Amino acid sequence: MSASTTPSSRPAVTEREAREVAEAAREQHWRKPSFAKELFLGRFRLDLIHPHPLPADEAAQRGEEFLAKLRDFVETKVDAALIERDARIPDEVIDGLKELGAFGMKIDTKYGGLGLTQVYYNKALSLAGSACPAIGVLLSAHQSIGVPQPLKLFGTQEQKERFLPRCARTDISAFLLTEPDVGSDPARLAATAVPDGDDYVLDGVKLWTTNGVVADLLVVMARVPRSEGHKGGITAFVVETNSPGVTVENRNAFMGLRGIENGVTRFHQVRVPAANRVGEEGQGLKIALTTLNTGRLSLPASCVAAGKWCLKIAREWSAAREQWGKPVAHHEAVGSKISFIAATTFALEAVTDLASQMADEDRNDIRIEGALAKLYASEMAWTMADELVQIRGGRGFETAESLRARGERGVPAEQVLRDLRINRIFEGSTEIMHLLIAREAVDAHLSVAGDLIDPGKSLGDKAKAGANAGAFYAKWLPKLVAGPGQVPTSYSEFKHEVDLSGHLRYVERTSRKLARSTFYAMSRWQGRMESKQGFLGRIVDIGAELFAMSATCVRAELLRGQGDHGREAYQLADVFCRQSRIRIEELFNRLWTNTDDLDRKVVKGVLSGTYEWLEHGIVDPSGDGPWIADATPGPSQKENVHRPIR
Repeated sequence: MSASTTPSSRPAVTEREAREVAEAAREQHWRKPSFAKELFLGRFRLDLIHPHPLPADEAAQRGEEFLAKLRDFVETKVDAALIERDARIPDEVIDGLKELGAFGMKIDTKYGGLGLTQVYYNKALSLAGSACPAIGVLLSAHQSIGVPQPLKLFGTQEQKERFLPRCARTDISAFLLTEPDVGSDPARLAATAVPDGDDYVLDGVKLWTTNGVVADLLVVMARVPRSEGHKGGITAFVVETNSPGVTVENRNAFMGLRGIENGVTRFHQVRVPAANRVGEEGQGLKIALTTLNTGRLSLPASCVAAGKWCLKIAREWSAAREQWGKPVAHHEAVGSKISFIAATTFALEAVTDLASQMADEDRNDIRIEGALAKLYASEMAWTMADELVQIRGGRGFETAESLRARGERGVPAEQVLRDLRINRIFEGSTEIMHLLIAREAVDAHLSVAGDLIDPGKSLGDKAKAGANAGAFYAKWLPKLVAGPGQVPTSYSEFKHEVDLSGHLRYVERTSRKLARSTFYAMSRWQGRMESKQGFLGRIVDIGAELFAMSATCVRAELLRGQGDHGREAYQLADVFCRQSRIRIEELFNRLWTNTDDLDRKVVKGVLSGTYEWLEHGIVDPSGDGPWIADATPGPSQKENVHRPIR
């Protein structure tokens, strides 16, 4: 096929085709146990997470040594207020991070990296992100989803030897999947990589390329056309940013994370050697999804840091600020917020550390755990930051610069709220995470009964599926009736001055209740189940709370056994579990009592213009322009704003 061949239009994709592409990209089999998968099936496998796994002594020592160096650097070399004001991380700070080895934290020592475990990598991201969230994003985008992680999992030995030493010390990398009209629906990917001899010729436009403005190396997802000798499909490539035809057309600006280098990148007739292809043709989405399984754990790390900071400011401010004769912390309306922040911060750290250690051990499949950690942490951290702004009152709405200018402590509460908001969208929005997790959570059901609800299957296939489903449910359903959660002495090792055993019994009972609810919904809606996104979202949120309760109790017991604030940890775990149980019961009530059907009717009315009269009486300041920018392939007409850090 000629190198100049480009698609005339974006691929036309039906809803069914889009689902098939996503389904083909996900891991089809469960080769290792999964705590969260079992939880959704009504099986509380505490043995998979308790006793709490721990890093090896050598790994812990190496990690602690680096954390000490990183702390000194961010305390002495990073001016967070300057970065927020200038919307840019100074080159000298990035150079200093390179010299420190921070860009090679997850890269093996044999390639010049530090070889930190996932646990200590996340602790480092928390530390760096607490000094300046934009620095945390810079380091995470480079290592969690940029060139190092895909090469670690799918790269050839030659690719690792060629690129990883550069990523460890000198080069910054970025991950390019999203396009102006393609987000969580990759089946519509328009960027193409056309085979031409020993090269591929890359054309297309990529949007929201975090690190893309300063990156030296890019992981790019593009569609290879099927042709003789080429399987085709969405494929991953490592691309040198200084290649002819690569143009960074815009540096994007956002409501938060003002220092990140996020842009729009255009590829026009960019020649990429076949040796730079990662994996096989058509493996691109699988590579992306597998990378994100552990890559998503970096986001909860930043949320943990935010929670710790919110707790510190809430404690100091609410003790100093008096209202009606006493510190505001002693007023119940404020105190309940502080309790929520403290308990939830403990829970988020428990979830993040547990999932990270499970990733390091590699004896469990953590695709659901990693996704739950991302989902739960992003939602709860946003709520904690919002509560801190409320505790601070008017000062919470005022910028740190304004506070300093009038002689008060420059507390950037409003900035943290803005910075955290993107986490509910980054690396899979909350709504998409609900659907992804729900798909994995019901995998066992679809494996045995999927053909029953698939309209495309023959009567013979349905009959076979019916027999398989009957055998599966005959064994599975009776086990949902009773379990250890109904035995008062279960989990007694968690009973001390504060008793956590009752919470674990609740998790076990509720896990079975959750599984029964899922089965009932599948029986009721069958093929329409996938459209019940409100129901599926609540199912996932219940599972997330149960996972957080489990992790919190296990962490409290770990700290008690180590003699490290064990009593206080048990107190925080108890409060968190009690708060979580209230949220769970509300979610169960909303499974069957909700306005989902009415909401759909209102949406139809909104889109048809039925309620357009409600919009009268305002002026829209949005301005003109298309909703989605034109991304037609072709040469760039804009100045290249690529800014390599050397």
